[in-house]
Amino acid sequence: MTGIRRSVRIQRGFRRGARWAGWTAAYVLGLVAITFAGAWTWWQPEPEARGTEANALWARHQWVGEPHTDAEYRGLAALLRENRITDVFFHAGPFEADGTVPAAKYRYAGALIKAVHRYAPGVRVQAYLGQIREVEGKGVIDLDDPAVRDRVVRTDAALLDLGFDGVHYDFEPIYPDDGAFLALLDATRALTRSRGRLLSVALEQPTLVDAAQPVYKALLPRTGPWHYPPRPTDAFLRKVAARVDQVALMAYDVELPTQSLAGWHFARHTRRTLELIGDQVTVFIGVPTYRPMMDWAENLTVALRGARRGIAELKRPPKRPYGVGVYADWTTTPAEWARYRATWLPPATEKVGR
Repeated sequence: MTGIRRSVRIQRGFRRGARWAGWTAAYVLGLVAITFAGAWTWWQPEPEARGTEANALWARHQWVGEPHTDAEYRGLAALLRENRITDVFFHAGPFEADGTVPAAKYRYAGALIKAVHRYAPGVRVQAYLGQIREVEGKGVIDLDDPAVRDRVVRTDAALLDLGFDGVHYDFEPIYPDDGAFLALLDATRALTRSRGRLLSVALEQPTLVDAAQPVYKALLPRTGPWHYPPRPTDAFLRKVAARVDQVALMAYDVELPTQSLAGWHFARHTRRTLELIGDQVTVFIGVPTYRPMMDWAENLTVALRGARRGIAELKRPPKRPYGVGVYADWTTTPAEWARYRATWLPPATEKVGR
């Protein structure tokens, strides 16, 4: 009898566990369904806000590393004018591990700069520079080394001597406790200010919950497949904004399965970033024209619509210019440029985000 009673108890426990598991699964599925339905409903109305005329473009290295004809320069300038691009980040690096860039890598930069200034006056030509930041012994460039940072700034000076209108940094990964990166921004800003030039920086999309950062930091390494995600917190984003003229937020690589969820992602980061630092610096929200992992959900159309939704949700416009940064010139088709003009640019008579 004892064995029978024990068997009955086990069976009852199993049934109770199965019921709890079933209810838990139903609850989770219900939350997922509500999230998807809510996002879909939110996504349907056409955004009231239009885009802006302060926009950026990441451009390929060949523009500074290879010769081009006058007709090619004219064609580039026409594209920039037609799409009202105000800032172009021409890839001029990457940095070597010691913080230098061989001059041979950008031997045609001077010709490019002169051509853009001649054929697209007003467009700012920035030197796009970066590298994989060394973290926990892995990476290429050690920004913790003051000598390396000094050489980075000397390299910047050489590029500004050629006529670049600014320096655009893209070091990855950058964590919200990276004091060496902030020190580099301080030194670079002293240089760019002394020359009357710009300093801009590309950053990963911000955290979803800042309060989770101590948990990530305590439990996860910064290298390997499962690592502490390098996302700027609100406090770190403000520290960066206090040291630069422009922040380009790399909001792409969403990896969400529907257009409404991907659009919510772009809207959220647009609104949050502009509310946080839009009064301090020019903000560009990075939008993709390459083919991301979930390209049925994340594309240029969705990103631009999401950015417009984020702008529409602002209580007031930022005090500084803002817009989008198109990534990148080598992946953007004529059809995508046409879509950008139709869905993002305001009518020529409007002056939004200037």
